[in-house]
Amino acid sequence: MADISVDSGRAPRERMEVRRVPFSYEQRTPKERAGHWNPGSPEFSQIVNSGSLAMPYLEPYLIKTMRAARDKITDPQLQKELDFYVAQEATHFRQHKKFNDTLTEAGYAATAKIEERLAKDYKDLGDKKSLRFNLAYAEGFESMALAIGEMLIEDREYLFGNSDPAIASLILWHFVEEIEHKNVTFDVFKHLHASYFWRMLGLVYATGHIFWRMGQGYRALLREDGLWSNFKSRWRMARLLGRITKNILPKWFRIWRPSYHPSQVPDPTWGLDWAELYDASPEGAANLDTTRLHEPQPVALV
Repeated sequence: MADISVDSGRAPRERMEVRRVPFSYEQRTPKERAGHWNPGSPEFSQIVNSGSLAMPYLEPYLIKTMRAARDKITDPQLQKELDFYVAQEATHFRQHKKFNDTLTEAGYAATAKIEERLAKDYKDLGDKKSLRFNLAYAEGFESMALAIGEMLIEDREYLFGNSDPAIASLILWHFVEEIEHKNVTFDVFKHLHASYFWRMLGLVYATGHIFWRMGQGYRALLREDGLWSNFKSRWRMARLLGRITKNILPKWFRIWRPSYHPSQVPDPTWGLDWAELYDASPEGAANLDTTRLHEPQPVALV
């Protein structure tokens, strides 16, 4: 497993930064090559692809929710942090949309139905649920995303080793920034509502909803690949999901503590190093060397 050290002793820097990383998603055919950007694990590739398809719908919903809360916030610093959060999320979903388009252009018919369901889900949540519910959902998602980000960084060599540098870099960049803005939705929710019951409701609802839709998505994509009915592929998927679940569950359960706050979770050193790599070389940060993910620091493919 890759290095999982954390660093709480670095010099202070701006907690969040809006980065426009110049990812370049090569158009690949046939569609299996486009979808299987990690050739060693088509199953993990399609799990990630399914999650990526959600981002152009989930993240605008989060942005809309936070903007609706902004004028109710009386703390100017928290408003500033909310603005950084919104700007980061906007760059995330635009980058995911560019990548998602390569899947559709490569011929995956399932993407249209997956996206149609997600668009309806998040429109309905925004239109029909209260601001309190939507803030609880946003906080539930972000606390879960922090746990996922830690897991991806800890297990990066196994999950992303020898994969397409642009796609691996996209996903790892996204979750480095999820870790950067880990406090914002929690602090906004606490500032306006401070209800343990609603925080837990949001966590359970967001977790169940997102993983349900992701499961539908990766099953549909693997069916198009002809792999969902393949015994070896199903066995690889079972082992992969078991590994992910084992790594993420302890992080998810800590969110249930009444005293929980995301700031209690130290930032992974590798993520801080990635931010420094970007500051030194935005082009390099867009293309990590995925053959060297076992190393304690990220290495640019330049």
